[in-house]
Amino acid sequence: MPDTASQRIATTPDLTFDVSVGGPPDRPLVMLLHGFGVSRHSYDAQVAALADAGLHAAAPNQRGYSPQARPDPAVFSHYRMDNVIQDVFDIAAALGHGDQRFHLVGHDWGASVAWEIADRHPERLASLTILSRPHPLSFNRALAQDAEQAGRSGHHGRFLDPQAGPDILADDAKWLRSRLTRNGVPQSAIDTHLTVLGNPAAMEAALAWYRARGTRHAPVGRTVVPTLYIWGNADDTVGRAAATGTGEFVDAPYEFIELPGVGHFVADQAPEAVTAALLAHLARHPA
Repeated sequence: MPDTASQRIATTPDLTFDVSVGGPPDRPLVMLLHGFGVSRHSYDAQVAALADAGLHAAAPNQRGYSPQARPDPAVFSHYRMDNVIQDVFDIAAALGHGDQRFHLVGHDWGASVAWEIADRHPERLASLTILSRPHPLSFNRALAQDAEQAGRSGHHGRFLDPQAGPDILADDAKWLRSRLTRNGVPQSAIDTHLTVLGNPAAMEAALAWYRARGTRHAPVGRTVVPTLYIWGNADDTVGRAAATGTGEFVDAPYEFIELPGVGHFVADQAPEAVTAALLAHLARHPA
């Protein structure tokens, strides 16, 4: 059996992250970043498989999701992109990987962070794996040209409302449970994610990511890191135009995998397919 564990990893005196870790610490690092509405546990299957493959896997509950890495969410600047990017590098360093190249996996908001890191620090990445969230340039084009995509992304604006957190958690987190269920997330996984996110403090911190960004997306250039993009064609937030257009903005080896009937939370709904594609991608682009 692979060696996996939950660790608390301190990166500064004020920030300690809950991290799922597996595999030999002297092997190449694979960092896996979750998105909104879920947690590090989206990657439980991948952490185990990566450890079994002899890689060092780390999936943190990101800033605000870890109770001991939760700056005041009323101060939105704590949750700006520069800070969450720095968290990734700080966790990598705390795990003993310093300035070494590593593999980066991101879903949803974690994918937004991953696209930004690939843009700003391509020299640090051996490969990039993106789940669901299209390249920002493809996404912005779809928002401008595709009325369907604008409708799919309407919740981004609603999350800026101060009442969003209480509304999401009302009636035993009915809104969030319903959305995850519609996207094919198993009930057991939903319950696990809500042990992380299903309380007001965590939810306000998670929403602070949206509030720190507002309605403006920072510009991101073309991607020059070898990229795997996995999209489920039943995704309720990302339409086909944004998904299939992503490859136009990657100037590196690129693979697009479409998962029929799979929703937005691909690692939760189709862990075997995601794991197989990820392992093959990492083998093609070793650190």
